[in-house]
Parts: sequence; structure tokens; C-alpha cells
Amino acid sequence: MDPAVLREDMVDGLESPAKDVLQNETVAVAMRDVPRHEFIDDERTAYADRDHEVHGTRVLSPSTVARFMDALAPTAGDDVLVVGAGVGYTAALAAEIAGETNVHAIDIARPLVIEARRNLAGAGYDGVLVDRRDGADGLPEYAPFDRILLEAAVVSPPRALLDQLAPNGRLVYPEGTQRQRVVTLTGDDDRIEHDAVSLEPLLVEGEQPGTIERNRTAREDREYAQRRAESRRGWEQEWIEWERSVDS
Repeated sequence: MDPAVLREDMVDGLESPAKDVLQNETVAVAMRDVPRHEFIDDERTAYADRDHEVHGTRVLSPSTVARFMDALAPTAGDDVLVVGAGVGYTAALAAEIAGETNVHAIDIARPLVIEARRNLAGAGYDGVLVDRRDGADGLPEYAPFDRILLEAAVVSPPRALLDQLAPNGRLVYPEGTQRQRVVTLTGDDDRIEHDAVSLEPLLVEGEQPGTIERNRTAREDREYAQRRAESRRGWEQEWIEWERSVDS
């Protein structure tokens, strides 16, 4: 069947009262235009509302992507960061709306970075920058971002992502461990809760899937130590510097 017809059917299903996960018309138009079959090897199931697995990672179903994009609500000209590039499909949707040179995507897994680049180029979005990074660190070289989408579960959003959010921006992420909910944080400190989802945890360097508590602890310990270091003033900082000079 013609992929364009399959995309129409997919979006119609997401907008139907039975699912009702897509209300943003701009996102709906993008999902009708982006060739999802360029990102999923099996063309027969590319437009089915189901997850896939590629290189050990879960490719989100169209309904989950719709929930995230609905909450993110990107607009033309927005600078967008996608944390968890995966196979590149979400970044392609953002590029269709915001413009491909305004979209950046990062992933901690090198095979996925290569896969996302290849898929985006094949779909006509090779202007999207995809880089291998620890997602908890974001992409400070290109900050601030009007929209940040974190496609991995966290108990609290990484400090770096909050710092890289533009004053009127939106950060969307799944919050929680076993049971998660899509949350939107705005630059005005507003918090909006959306539908329930289930995603893999945000990994940090050297860690593996399936260890969400350890992932969270490693990141939070690092951020706590950084905050402590930044809070030191006066004689305490001088004492630390004196100790360093003695050790050296």
C-alpha cells in the first residue's frame, strides 16, 4: 500500500476518540509528511501503533511519540534538542516543524547515532545534527533551546537540561521509575502533567539498561558534588586550593 495512505490512516487513528493522543494539528501534519518507513526496517509494520527494537533500544510507538510531540508543541524556527536520538524519527518530526537546521539530537549509544544519521539523511533531513553525548549533559554548545525532549525516564530532570532551556522554553520528559507520567516544565516554572507512559531509564556513561535507580543516583551524586563545589567561598575555597597545591 502507498506509504502516504498508511500515514494518513496512522494519524487518523491517533486522533480518533478511541486513542485521542494527538490534538496538535501542526504535529499531525508532520506525522502525515514524515516517512516513518525510512526509520523502521520492516515497512509492513512501520505505521502500526506498536514499538520496535533496533540495536537494543526501543523505538517508540506512534501513539507514544504523539504524546511527547503534543506536549512539546514545537513551532517554526524553534531550536530543539532531542535527548535520546534513537533511530531519528522524533528528530525528523521536530525538523519537519521547526526546520532541520534548528534540530539537534544526541544519544549515548554510538550505533544509534550512526543509525539516526543514516535514517535522517535517507528521509531528507540530513541537516539535523546528531552527536554522541551523555544525555544528562545536554548540548551546551548550542544552548539555549526553545524545546527539549528527553526520551528516557528520570526521577528528576538533569540540571544541565534545565540550565540549557530558554526562558520561555519547554522541557518534556517521562517522570518516574516503574510508573511514569509525561511532564512538561516551562521556563516560567509551570509544571503540566500528561498521560502515563513507560520508557527505559536515562543512561549515564558506563551504565547499562535496566538500572534506573543506579542511573539516577550516579547523576544526582555528580550534580550534588558540583553544587557543593560551586557554593564554597572564602577561606573554605582557599583551603581546598592550598590542599591541592600541597598534593601536587
